[in-house]
Amino acid sequence: MVRLSRTQRTLLAETLRDIANLAAGAMVFGQFLADAMFSTGVALGGVAVWIVLVVTAVRYASEEPS
Repeated sequence: MVRLSRTQRTLLAETLRDIANLAAGAMVFGQFLADAMFSTGVALGGVAVWIVLVVTAVRYASEEPS
């Protein structure tokens, strides 16, 4: 298991939140820019990816070193 310092965990959490926002933007809002029909499945997938990444980021940010 990789041991991260408090600063590294904070940086990882911030990066995961940024990636979550990019994923949601691409999979949900990006569909409005495409010529294809809106896909509810892709939109729900984008929301699910966002939730997983944000929850992971919050866990890393609140984790105490052992």
